[in-house]
Amino acid sequence: MKVAITGGHGFLGWHTACRLRARHGVDAARIGRDVMSDPERLADALRDVDTVLHLAGVNRAATDDEVELGNADLAQSLATALDDRPVHVVYSNTIHHDRDTAYGRGKRRAGDILRALPGTTADVVLPNLFGEHGRPAYNSFVATFCHEVATGGSPEVHVDRSVPLLHAQGAAAAIIDAALRREDSSQVAAGEEHMVTEVLGLLRQFHALYSERGELPDLGDPFAVDLFNTYRSYLFPQAFPIEAQVHADARGRLFETARSHGGTAQAFVSTTVPGHGRGHHYHLRKVERFFVVSGEAEISLRRLLHDDVVTFRLSGDRPAFVDMPTLWVHALDNVGDHDLITMFWADQLLDPQDPDQYPEEVRAR
Repeated sequence: MKVAITGGHGFLGWHTACRLRARHGVDAARIGRDVMSDPERLADALRDVDTVLHLAGVNRAATDDEVELGNADLAQSLATALDDRPVHVVYSNTIHHDRDTAYGRGKRRAGDILRALPGTTADVVLPNLFGEHGRPAYNSFVATFCHEVATGGSPEVHVDRSVPLLHAQGAAAAIIDAALRREDSSQVAAGEEHMVTEVLGLLRQFHALYSERGELPDLGDPFAVDLFNTYRSYLFPQAFPIEAQVHADARGRLFETARSHGGTAQAFVSTTVPGHGRGHHYHLRKVERFFVVSGEAEISLRRLLHDDVVTFRLSGDRPAFVDMPTLWVHALDNVGDHDLITMFWADQLLDPQDPDQYPEEVRAR
């Protein structure tokens, strides 16, 4: 399967590209706004693909006309560039598509254009999405709340209501499933109903436990895990490493490495000899903590499908930890002269059938 993703550098596009790489070993061609607006470059980008995930859209603009026409124009640009080739198109639609709003009308028109193409078209209707690295004040209220809470703000709810919410990885899974079926279809990716005040309340609880005390919240519920991973993406990397409170006397030192308020967790300790390392993988959902107990370590991380590498130098002389954000490739190296002792904590027991661990180098070798 040769896949192109329109809107591939946006919020949902990035999550979908990450999941394609992790679960299917597919590196999609990610098409951004500059290519979408250039007919020749767009046609060239689509020349060899057999599947297009059309995730590009306009949900906010200066005028209603820009929203309505923008969505239709993006679909028309795609249709023109495909030049009547019978490819399989998956369209990320919205639960608002039947509303008489600029956004609803624009998404309906875009769907009509795509369904008229000579290939097969899968229509995936999505609810309100949230997830790691969403854009505050743009992608969702969850992104806005996460950013404000993580940076010490005090967001307020002016109108409370129930909202169907779906993590972006759930949306990506539905889109990829529709791509693999390669047939005309229409499906609704169901969201989980949550009150706006409930979401804000959970984020405030996370912040009080995690940011202020370094404690892990109750992660026994899948929605809580998704929301917590989303929240902590707004803390990284500026909030790390976090130094532990050390209690010392004549016998030595004592410090707590992790405290969990619920859920099933696993902790273990490793030793790493000088000049060697561990890791070079990433997770889609796992919450994982690296706590350096003794020795000198360098922890390096790179956001998946990005180039910049973040590094932390930790020492057992000043016990501290770094929590691995989801969708970031990470590795731990012993950069000292003696054995490195590290404590690892994860929110879930290792499942050999589904370890949620995908190999990739932090830096190209």
